[in-house]
This record gives sequence, C-alpha cells and structure tokens, in this order.
Amino acid sequence: MARNEEKAQSMLYRFREAQAAELGLGTRADRRPRMASACKSLRECERWRGEILREISRKVSKIQDAGLSDYEVRDLNDEINKILREKRHWENQIVALGGANYRRNVAMLDDDGKEVPGTKGYKYFGRAKDLPGVRELFQSKKSEEEEENQAFAFYKKFTNQGPSYFGDLDENDGGLLTYEREAEEEDWEEAYSNLRESLGISTDEPIPKLPRSEHTLSPPLVDDASGAH
Repeated sequence: MARNEEKAQSMLYRFREAQAAELGLGTRADRRPRMASACKSLRECERWRGEILREISRKVSKIQDAGLSDYEVRDLNDEINKILREKRHWENQIVALGGANYRRNVAMLDDDGKEVPGTKGYKYFGRAKDLPGVRELFQSKKSEEEEENQAFAFYKKFTNQGPSYFGDLDENDGGLLTYEREAEEEDWEEAYSNLRESLGISTDEPIPKLPRSEHTLSPPLVDDASGAH
C-alpha cells in the first residue's frame, strides 16, 4: 500500500499519467462516455474524438491481416463502421459546443488514395472489400456506372449544338425552298393528271400552274459575302 502511494507521488508516474491523458489513453475510471451529448466540455470532446481516430487507425491496420478468417474480417469491419458512427456523434457534439466542424463532405480514402467503397453509409475496409458477395456487389455497381457514363457520353454528343444541327439555317440560302417548290409542282402535275383521267377530262389542255400565295412566289433575299442585299 505504501509502495503504491510512493509511486503515485513520483515524478515519473505523474509524467506518464499526463502523457496518457494527452494521448487519450485514460485509466479505468476515465472511460469514454457512452453518449457524446453527455460531455459538455469542448476539450474533452476533442480528446475523445482523437482517441476514436486512433482506435479506427488500429482496426483498419488490423483488418489488412491475411491471417484473419472471413468471419473475423466481417466482425472487424462492423466494428470500424460502428466506431465511425460514434465519431460522427462526437463531431456533432463538438459543433454544438462551438468547436470546429469536422463533418465536411470529404471523401474517405484508403492507403492507395482511392475512395473507400460502400453503400448507404456502410464502408468496406481492407480485406472486407474481397469478401464473398462484396466483390460482386461492387462489380455490378461498377458496370452500372459504366453504362450510365456511356449513356451520358452519347447524350453529350447532342448537347451544345448550333442552330444548323436542328435545321434552323436550312432555308437561309434558298436552296431548300427551291427544291421544295419543284417537288410541289411535280406532285401537283401528277395529281392533276390522275384527276383528269378519273373524270374523263381531255388531256389535251395544258396543266395549270400550282396556285401559290404571293409570299411564296420568290425565295427570300440572302446576304452575300459582302453583306449586301
């Protein structure tokens, strides 16, 4: 008993105790609260968040172990996601106490710099990405994304097109109007000849011209290269 009291009073013990508190490694009596909202000290909230980050880092490193079974990998991945949810609670409490906002929309990256895959907030780390069923999930998701990208690329080709793509400039040079007028006259003559044959009218008389309104008698004036009309 006396030895414990002497140890508690020693400078080394107090130094290690202060160091452990700074690193977020508390004693049994100093455990992280279950509810983040119960902590009203911004400094304590920052401390517990730091402890959670170190815990996540340890578990993410552990899940890379090739000696783990699939069941252990699944359980460990569940634990990481559970701790991530707890981290969000502490970050919300930090914001509520007027602290920094750590909940910015920043993608979570793995060791290779790639975004950690997942769906609906659940992430897969390390070997969890290669578990049976998970690999197929991301392969199907990747194929869906490729199909969407192909469809978007096909759609992109038809965007930002000028008026000529939609035929708005076809009548500017008068060529289209001339072609349409000639086609109308041919159809008119053919229809008039068929009507005369049907009614038994003499075909010796010339076929009258197709009646037109005044604004269709001549093609529109078009600017030449010099801008003259």
